[in-house]
Amino acid sequence: MGLDLTADAVTLTQQLVDIESVSGNEAAIADAVEQALSGYPHLTVQRFGHTLVARTDLGRDERVVIAGHIDTVPVNGNLPSRLTDSDLHGLGSCDMKGGVAIALRTAATVPAPNRDVTYVFYECEEVEAERNGLFLLSQSHPELLQADFAILMEPSDAVVEAGCQGTMRVDVLTRGERAHSARSWTGVNAIHRAADVLARLNAYEPRRPVIDGLEYREGLNAVFVSGGVAGNVLPDECRVSVNYRFAPDRTEDEALAHMREVFSGFEIEVSDSAPSAMPGLTVPAAAAFVEAVGGTVNPKFGWTDVARFSVLGVPAVNFGPGDPHLAHKAEEFVPLAHLRSVEAQLRSWLAGDDA
Repeated sequence: MGLDLTADAVTLTQQLVDIESVSGNEAAIADAVEQALSGYPHLTVQRFGHTLVARTDLGRDERVVIAGHIDTVPVNGNLPSRLTDSDLHGLGSCDMKGGVAIALRTAATVPAPNRDVTYVFYECEEVEAERNGLFLLSQSHPELLQADFAILMEPSDAVVEAGCQGTMRVDVLTRGERAHSARSWTGVNAIHRAADVLARLNAYEPRRPVIDGLEYREGLNAVFVSGGVAGNVLPDECRVSVNYRFAPDRTEDEALAHMREVFSGFEIEVSDSAPSAMPGLTVPAAAAFVEAVGGTVNPKFGWTDVARFSVLGVPAVNFGPGDPHLAHKAEEFVPLAHLRSVEAQLRSWLAGDDA
């Protein structure tokens, strides 16, 4: 199926949604995006697996990256797309083919932006990090992601969400000694020893730091508890899996040091970690963008790929159509008004009022 990048944002979003692209099955949509972008002489197009990079090289004083993933979660009875008077329903409409459609239209129809632009359309965002197309590109060709500022077209209710919080998951271990439950005094119950871990979590007061004028809200929560050997045996090990959502003013090392402090006296093992991203709103390119799109900025509490740009020293924000709470739901949809407003604001910022 061919893509018409000159079609309106609603039509193009519908075309993208109707190309099934569950993570790992992005070949068809990547082929369509590559074919469509390659027809524009003002863009240099490169492909890496099923990730596409399209760049302008006009010698502008600033360069920005505009990025979006082309994959979706598995189909859940929500294909093909369905259009109503106010919304476009279908898999990926919100997360995030609406944002991808806007970026594609902008790439095609703003041939001389006032800033050079690197457009990135990448694979495998919805699966494990080592397959993420943006991560792979940052490892193999980091120079292609260098810029003064980056915009990730993740659904953000059509307002700017700055930076993102980091996430870390640790297992807090308690040890015991196995024994028959009929003679429990001869052993030590590791699950019972976990009571202090849960007590510390219940008493924990999460931070609410203000960064660049935005209040972030940290969180520390048990998400799994595992332990036990058999119905008549005292367990000799218990694991409490704890998820820490930490504000952008903490690095992963600082987050881990905080976990060791909170659970002092217990053995902990890190099972997952991803860095935070500072808002970076004081950078001129970011400040100009925020002003151009109305000045409203919210903090991003969840983790997104803006953190990958932060690692490269590039300030980034989330800005895209759709309610992020609808992502991955069977009833996923994107408001038509969001598609139109986000596109108009992005084009105005890149091409001026005559866009």
